[in-house]
Amino acid sequence: MVKKHTRAGVAIALLALVVPQIAASGTANAADSLLSANKPTTVSSVEAETFGGANAVDGDSATRWASLEGVDPQWIAVDLGGTAAVTKIKINWEAAYASEYKIQTSADGSSWSTKKTLTGQNGGIDETSVTASGRYVRIYGTKRGTSYGYSIFDLEVWGSGSGVDPTPPTAPAGLTATGTTSSSVSLQWTAATDNVGVTGYDVLRNGSVVGTPTGTTFTDTGLASGTAFTYTVKARDAAGNLGPASNSVQATTLPPAPGDTITIVAAGDIASLTNTEHYETAKLIDQIKPNHVLTVGDNQYDSGTLAEFKAHYDKSWGRYKSITHPATGNHEWEDNLNGYKSYFGAQAYPQGKPYYSWEAGDFHFVSFDSQKMYDTGADSTQMAWLKADLAANTKACVVGYWHHPRFNSGEYGDKSKMTTVWNAFADAKADLVLSGHDHHYERLQPLSKSGSVDVANGMRSAIIGIGGDYLYENVKPRAGVEKWFADSHGVVKFTLSGRSYSWEVIDTAGRVRDKAGPYNCR
Repeated sequence: MVKKHTRAGVAIALLALVVPQIAASGTANAADSLLSANKPTTVSSVEAETFGGANAVDGDSATRWASLEGVDPQWIAVDLGGTAAVTKIKINWEAAYASEYKIQTSADGSSWSTKKTLTGQNGGIDETSVTASGRYVRIYGTKRGTSYGYSIFDLEVWGSGSGVDPTPPTAPAGLTATGTTSSSVSLQWTAATDNVGVTGYDVLRNGSVVGTPTGTTFTDTGLASGTAFTYTVKARDAAGNLGPASNSVQATTLPPAPGDTITIVAAGDIASLTNTEHYETAKLIDQIKPNHVLTVGDNQYDSGTLAEFKAHYDKSWGRYKSITHPATGNHEWEDNLNGYKSYFGAQAYPQGKPYYSWEAGDFHFVSFDSQKMYDTGADSTQMAWLKADLAANTKACVVGYWHHPRFNSGEYGDKSKMTTVWNAFADAKADLVLSGHDHHYERLQPLSKSGSVDVANGMRSAIIGIGGDYLYENVKPRAGVEKWFADSHGVVKFTLSGRSYSWEVIDTAGRVRDKAGPYNCR
């Protein structure tokens, strides 16, 4: 039988549509215990790295597992560490719940037997009595209750079994950072103890597992330079029991040394309300581990409200917010930049304005707010600031970025209203301009103020609107286009080295779709 509880955390809009079901519940045996706490999990997918399966069994109702949105079926399985008699399953659903799902068990984690099929569910808290045996338990969602995915705050498996070791290891002690470089942090700790034996450790960086060593040392590599990270360590035993966290330690990688390369990931037109590709492009950032992230506007659709940012962008690209240098787009202006400003804070408004500059190595970057220019062809206040900023610059290389392109092969085409800002960068002998708005990728040869190819004195530019929202395939290459595509989402990986730069465009299938440079700064 199923026992249904409602809870305050379910979205009000959902509660208005459903009536809680209440039925009699079976009672677990007095000797039954919670078998699933901190046990290993596997899942069909995750909405973002921060929503892994371990969150469902960590005993913390503020954390959760979340699957990809809009896809059936999806599942989460827990390894109990030994054969158990399972008597009860308790699920605390987030607002994205299953209206239909199966409870399954397995002896080997491969062949599954369905013990109960539940239909007509409405979220909240489900308690289901079962009579089953197995080492593995799986919640197999077959029909979503919302347009989103499946999301579980807490998954509890209750029962008993002589083959189950319920005792977790102790917490490792004395975690310290023993050394740092510009791209790595080395850690050391004192071994944990266990009633049977410790088999390994989970090393967590900013709450996410980044390594599983068997010994008491670990070096986390491929990190962004000059960046602070927080680490903890947990021990695991042969039954999969995960012990409590060690003390936390913060370590900061060294800044780039002279001659070191600096890596920047860039894209625009990112987080859609209905398309999940921004989660896939965020995975590319996970792999690249850049020093900085740069966006060229329309970070969040449809209106760029704070609620939309929190529900979508924050769950993908948002985990890199601390190293992100955003630009505005027309969709952020749908909310008069209120959501954009609230979400990014001082990073996007360092001087109380939605335009600013920043520096990395020998490069001076300028984030321009292009909406007023695009609407009217003029923005005297911002243009005065821009000219002063470019005049004061002492760096050898200059990159400008904004949402609406001046020269463009996509369906919006060239825009003469953007002439003033393009010409200001051209007069400053800028090296590169990046834009989005059209949802495709194109790389152009250096262009003059009039848009003709001028290899000797022109300015390079690229359209990089491939960050996650739906692609626009209506591309008619204009003069000067060297490379373009509109069939795949991805990111641009820039590599800065002294006074030169190059880039690769990597799509969500892991393919390098374009390579450019190295180019020397002007």
